[in-house]
Amino acid sequence: MAGPTTAERGARRPSDGADGSPLPSRQGPPARRLRLPGRRALLIASAVIVLLAGGIWTLYGSEWLRVERVTTTGTEVLTPGEVEAAAAVPIKTPLISVDTDAIEARLRHKLPRIDSVDVVRSWPHGIGLRVTERKPVLLFEKGAKFIEVDAKGVRFATVDKAPKAVPLLELAVDQSPSLRRFGADRLLVEAVRVRGELPGKVAADTRTVTVRSYDFITLELSRDRTVVWGSPEEGEAKARALTALMKAAPKARHFDVSAPTAPAASGS
Repeated sequence: MAGPTTAERGARRPSDGADGSPLPSRQGPPARRLRLPGRRALLIASAVIVLLAGGIWTLYGSEWLRVERVTTTGTEVLTPGEVEAAAAVPIKTPLISVDTDAIEARLRHKLPRIDSVDVVRSWPHGIGLRVTERKPVLLFEKGAKFIEVDAKGVRFATVDKAPKAVPLLELAVDQSPSLRRFGADRLLVEAVRVRGELPGKVAADTRTVTVRSYDFITLELSRDRTVVWGSPEEGEAKARALTALMKAAPKARHFDVSAPTAPAASGS
């Protein structure tokens, strides 16, 4: 059977299939119509904006959440009044805008006795200052006064009266090569390190820590007893050796733990 003639083929529409049936449409899905927000959505958005604006005004613009009082805790030598004067918290300032970091910096700068301080907002009207003071572990004698040194080797205060149970520190290193090698600050830190590693009873009985060089540190205890500690190295081993030595020779007056594996005691 003869196929379609040229005229018949030309008569087909481009959209017809081979058998003359219409091809499926290639048009995409109908375009969606843009829908404007409904009245309910506009009301919700407006309410959110009003709440945000009200919250911002309450925090920054109203008289409700402003600083009215400052409280201080943790002081021992310092008084709350000294701390609060140095803190200079801006009264009547919105509580949210108080610069707590700046307050902490002022306290550290003006009151070196403060080791750390937490500045906290106490809603709705307060600022709290939680202070931790430095503790003296050694004392420098300077004329009729005493310079307090803490466990980090920081000289933080000068006082008229020596605190109880805090040993004096003597740096007798003017002619020592250790002074040129290590410096006075390093030797001070090493003396503090020795003080911190003493056994509890020995620490309580220590009256003076003397540093003549890095390798020659001695202790003067109550009842005219002395301890040659040597260098600040092997502190734990020296503390154990000294404890054992004092138990073995309770009436001795001189103890040498500079070589902790070979401690010695003498005198009575």
